[in-house]
Amino acid sequence: MTREMSVAGAFYPAREVELERYFEHFETIYDENASLPKVKSKAVIVPHAGYIYSGYTASIAYRVLQNSNIKTFVVIGPSHRAAFEGVSLCDAQSYATPFGEIQSSQILVEELRERFNLSTILHPHAEHSTEVQFPFIKHYLKDANIVELVYGRVEPEFISEIIDFILEKEECGVIISTDLSHFYTLEDANKLDAICLSAIQNLDINQLHHGCEACGMIGVEAMLLSARGLDLNSTILDYRTSADASDDTNRVVGYVSAYFMPNSEN
Repeated sequence: MTREMSVAGAFYPAREVELERYFEHFETIYDENASLPKVKSKAVIVPHAGYIYSGYTASIAYRVLQNSNIKTFVVIGPSHRAAFEGVSLCDAQSYATPFGEIQSSQILVEELRERFNLSTILHPHAEHSTEVQFPFIKHYLKDANIVELVYGRVEPEFISEIIDFILEKEECGVIISTDLSHFYTLEDANKLDAICLSAIQNLDINQLHHGCEACGMIGVEAMLLSARGLDLNSTILDYRTSADASDDTNRVVGYVSAYFMPNSEN
């Protein structure tokens, strides 16, 4: 079974050539203004809006992951369309993208299923928070295998246990998907998102709950819990809002990317 594309042509281009133009554009802009961190991160936070809005922010994190040499990534994102309890594990054999299919890591699927008693709920796996990551993965991490996890109502501590299990494997990494505040004025969005950015940068879970409005808050909190437990630190790569692309400052959405590294390697 293949996990088919559900938001191609909406959140991202359905044609390979158009995707390539996006990635080349993002890379050119970044390289004219900054240099990529020379780190080997195994965990990142990335946004999941349409590429025209958040693709630049996400692309930086994936370029950082290129240095990791990791071959298996677990993509974790919130469910926007289906309400359910717990975490759904995608059991597809592969994931479709405009660049071709990404193979699933069936060994890791079975390990996660057995260790954490995860099951597959079909409806959440037409989810954009995870799917928009797949073209980035296929382009920047060409030989990687993936596993998709979509969560509904669940405690962050449970997802943190999953993240710990994954990151303790030398060959595995984690991609946490979230957007930040939604539909505030640019001024208000910047204020709210500053709380999220500070919480992520400082691994401050208490601060996360005092004004941050990330739609993937559960995944972010889980990542911060794991970072604290595994002695990782966090570095913000990019922050911007939809206003940077649309010029609409009345109803904006915020986006962030960040990477995590062991304190001993910094």
